[in-house]
Amino acid sequence: MDDKLFPMAVTTDATRRAFSSHSRVWAENRYVYPVVSRRSGGLSIGINLNPDKICNFDCIYCSVDRQVSGPSGRVETAVVRRELRQMLALAASGGIFRLPEFAAIRPELMRLNDIAFSGDGEPTTCPVFGRCCQLAAEELQRCGLSGVKLVLITNATMFGRRPVRKALEYLDQHGGEIWAKLDAGTAAYYQLVNRPGVGLDRILANITWCAQVRPTVIQTLLMRIHGQPPPPEEIQAYAGRLGDIIAAGGRIKLVQLYTVARGTAEDYVAPLTPEEMRAISEMVKPWLPGVPLECFW
Repeated sequence: MDDKLFPMAVTTDATRRAFSSHSRVWAENRYVYPVVSRRSGGLSIGINLNPDKICNFDCIYCSVDRQVSGPSGRVETAVVRRELRQMLALAASGGIFRLPEFAAIRPELMRLNDIAFSGDGEPTTCPVFGRCCQLAAEELQRCGLSGVKLVLITNATMFGRRPVRKALEYLDQHGGEIWAKLDAGTAAYYQLVNRPGVGLDRILANITWCAQVRPTVIQTLLMRIHGQPPPPEEIQAYAGRLGDIIAAGGRIKLVQLYTVARGTAEDYVAPLTPEEMRAISEMVKPWLPGVPLECFW
């Protein structure tokens, strides 16, 4: 298989440490934080709309420590704007790459790629999610950063809600991308991995609708559970789900397969090896004619 499918297979120790450190706490900020992201290929400015750590999934691989609760209360959009404005200024000036945690990463990663709605829970459950999409677009325009994307990283549970659909439409109009999570092909594996509050059928219907409306990125985390990698029949079922989305007229822009890089909620979860990730990629690719596939470990 073409090694271009594995863009982050080889990296420096400093960059690897940056990939494994995705803290949502930065300086005195409440909502906005910077990370170096494998999947974005550069600096991603995160907006955490769930600092209370409440999520409608309870994924076994989640790196959020839910044993310690976060601050409750509504998200203050004025504070989000102020923190984002300061972070964008720091990134645009290059000053962020002079900080110790980012100074030694690979040079090609020293670029601002996106503002990502991703944090300690599902962003679209936040009542002011739509307003925060607007203010993020406004701040990018104010800074003249038209090449920086707005990204929603989502479990796709809330796509049936009208306010969420309106927010997605706004993102469409302002260079946004939807990165929808799909970690399983069967209902049983989905329940095992995501421990969700909604069924797999709804997730698949929501992702299919989303991909019919706009090109959509699919993100899938693969892992070892109790020492075992995903069984081949599960990977086949997962690939078949992607095929179903395409057959229904869904436009999949990109599929990203990745494995565990940080601490997990359950200690029986572990990363797959590069060889296992390659083998899974080879099983999935035939179901994705013309669709780019990237693999990270």
